[in-house]
Amino acid sequence: MPYLTLNPATGRMVKTFESWDAKKLNEALTAAQRAQIEWRETDFSMRAKLMHRTAALLRERATEYAAIMTTEMGKVIAEARAEIEKCAVGCDFYADHAERFLADELIETDAGKSYVCYQPLGTVLAIMPWNFPFWQVFRFAAPALMAGNAGVLKHAPNVPQCALAIEAIFRDAGFPEHLFMSALIEVDAVPDAIAGPYVHAVTLTGSEGAGREVAAHAGRHLKKCVLELGGSDPFIVLRDADLEFTAEQAIKSRYMNCGQSCIAAKRFIL
Repeated sequence: MPYLTLNPATGRMVKTFESWDAKKLNEALTAAQRAQIEWRETDFSMRAKLMHRTAALLRERATEYAAIMTTEMGKVIAEARAEIEKCAVGCDFYADHAERFLADELIETDAGKSYVCYQPLGTVLAIMPWNFPFWQVFRFAAPALMAGNAGVLKHAPNVPQCALAIEAIFRDAGFPEHLFMSALIEVDAVPDAIAGPYVHAVTLTGSEGAGREVAAHAGRHLKKCVLELGGSDPFIVLRDADLEFTAEQAIKSRYMNCGQSCIAAKRFIL
């Protein structure tokens, strides 16, 4: 089954991409591992320089990337541009703070000296949804790459051009070839990818059902797993609230991104 760019505003097919077979996926995962082995030896100053460059490219190309988002999944252009800026802010944040976050942490024990030392995991497989097609990727990719890992993205099949654009951003910013890749694979290819020797951790944003499946496969093979499965966010209105302002914010909170948001208000408590 191909990946499709289907404009939701017009219903017109814009572009198709053939899904990868098992051989191509295995070659990509092998290449990612090779790139990560070298990348993990780089210092934080080098990583930060490239991540800041990524942020600069996002801002420079914001109009282009916003148009891709709008064409593929229908986000209004103003929200799409805001999403790109959020990605750039995230890149700058991790570039500025990753070294401090991952510094050795001294702990008290009976030994002469004890400390926690954080090491890269390896290759992180990320399974991401279409509703925030750039931000959902960058919120995993920026910290993962700054920590010395590689990233392989399995994006939603209706946003392939977003996926490939993100791969190109990291490449154009100067990150090593194959360190971040977008894999155009089907859902049924995920279990073998998790089970194989080239994926060391997996993260998913999606439904509870998808989360159960990914967690089961990750657990079976003792791979680290991070899941984000939505929520039931409350919108709480206190007695002294400005009701006119509150009503405007309530509508925005529930209907932002046409309601396709993990953090949209689901419950209103007065």
